[in-house]
Amino acid sequence: MDENKNVDSLGELLDISVSRAVPVVVALSDADLDRPTPCPEYDVKGLLNHLLHVMVEFRKLAAKGESDFTKTPDRVGSGPGWRELFATEAHALASAWAQPGAEDGLTGAMNMPARLVGSMALLDVTIHAWDLARATGQQYPDDAGLAPVVSELDASVVELGDTARSMGMFESVVDVPDDAPPLARLLAATGRDPYATVRHAT
Repeated sequence: MDENKNVDSLGELLDISVSRAVPVVVALSDADLDRPTPCPEYDVKGLLNHLLHVMVEFRKLAAKGESDFTKTPDRVGSGPGWRELFATEAHALASAWAQPGAEDGLTGAMNMPARLVGSMALLDVTIHAWDLARATGQQYPDDAGLAPVVSELDASVVELGDTARSMGMFESVVDVPDDAPPLARLLAATGRDPYATVRHAT
């Protein structure tokens, strides 16, 4: 991708995020599945199942269809191909939001602006890929190419912040140094400490 190109479509932004998330998941071992993550309610397997469910349901929302977040299926436990399944679903999500009209109008049960809904999917893919990397000792790729994704998500987190925190989706904002990198500031805004180490249960 041309780094001088102005990237602003959700399909392109999701492509960037997916290109970072998929290698993180491919590198996971079966032994990693019970590791804790920066999301206290999820171990690695639970977070993968959550993220797979998000990708399936937000793909429906891109097409202005009906979604169902009431129950998260155990897709990871259904067979050994969960890494390949993750890659397939991640690329399908990006493709769905690249379709003409996906960002237009309203979508979902709450009739939210489609662009904001798509940004929520982008946030989940980006932040949870970082969670998985941190949980398993991997380095999440934070280079110049990620900048347009972080810029998009900064605005989304500001818009969603109070509501998301009241619903328990975000924790309280974590203090970080003024000169912290943009991704670190984004993580802190969602309640994550970008410098903390995930501690294993003893």
